[in-house]
Amino acid sequence: MQPTPLTVAQQELYDWIVRFLTDHGHAPSIRQMMEAMGLRSPAPIQSRLHYLRKKGWIRWQPGRARTLQLNIALPTGVPVLGTVFAGGLVETFPDAADRLDPETILKEKDVFALTVRGDSMIGAHITSGDVVVMRPVDDIRSLPDGAIVSAMVPGEGTTLKFFYEDGPTIRLEPANPAYEPIVLPADQVVIQGRLVAVWRQIQGFPGRQ
Repeated sequence: MQPTPLTVAQQELYDWIVRFLTDHGHAPSIRQMMEAMGLRSPAPIQSRLHYLRKKGWIRWQPGRARTLQLNIALPTGVPVLGTVFAGGLVETFPDAADRLDPETILKEKDVFALTVRGDSMIGAHITSGDVVVMRPVDDIRSLPDGAIVSAMVPGEGTTLKFFYEDGPTIRLEPANPAYEPIVLPADQVVIQGRLVAVWRQIQGFPGRQ
């Protein structure tokens, strides 16, 4: 039996509970839920929990927050954190909307995934709709020129490009002559990750490039 759809407020609390359980391995307290939802009274939280239980999303004993359990198994695998534009600069989305579960990628530590939008990397065989799996970059000095990276310009957005360091500037080079390189001062660029793998949906099955 499928759970009943939730209201916006109920979905907001449910999504937060899922993230909390994923991060901590145990249910949050009513106070923690109140703080997360920006509420000063436990009544709205208890009401939302009541409907989450009634609609089939959770198991919960009223008055005992730590008894809360999900009726749907927690997602596993690599989180898809949003979209990276292979063109200009656009914002990434803060919440994971989907997950990948390929065994070989799971061996990597702290990897994350982004869905590509745009065609500026077609020369590197990365097309719109592909999912790129990225490894976080702790030290930009470890990156070789020519590495494919997801780079964020705070307040402007994120893009997938070849990385080149030119003294005090960073050059983000496309793999499509229709696009111009993006050249910015190094202190204005945040390199989020370096490419690990590309996954493409072909006739309903993902394949590694």
